[in-house]
Amino acid sequence: MRCPFCTANNTSVLESRMVDEGKSLRRRRECLKCKKRFTTYEKVGGSTLWVVKKDGRREPYDREKVKRGLLRAVEKRPLSMDLVNDIVDRVEREMMRKEKEEVSSKAIGISILKKLRRTDKVAWLRFASVYLQFEDLEDFARAIKE
Repeated sequence: MRCPFCTANNTSVLESRMVDEGKSLRRRRECLKCKKRFTTYEKVGGSTLWVVKKDGRREPYDREKVKRGLLRAVEKRPLSMDLVNDIVDRVEREMMRKEKEEVSSKAIGISILKKLRRTDKVAWLRFASVYLQFEDLEDFARAIKE
């Protein structure tokens, strides 16, 4: 593992532990050259998940893209980054459990909406307004009533 500070190749593992319900491994490392410490995470590599968009295009699943959309919805809301990462993790696991190589963007959006609705109603409404393409106040009013 290359040191992110000095780019040396010599690092030692100080501590390892399982995280994410045993699906990831967290390693605390120390660079033998500059003596700085850093953390790495290992995940099992699986088959690539493809997302089928509304217009039929296919693109590789991008965890960071899901996270960015979620972060826009929770901006200025009292939600921690740990909670955001937890939602992204749960959505990702749900999509992987489908045991298909392709999932629709709609399935991802619905999964996020379900998790946000239980977590923060304002963030849910923000995400829904973009995902469901609200066009006017009546769309917002209808969503709030539901």
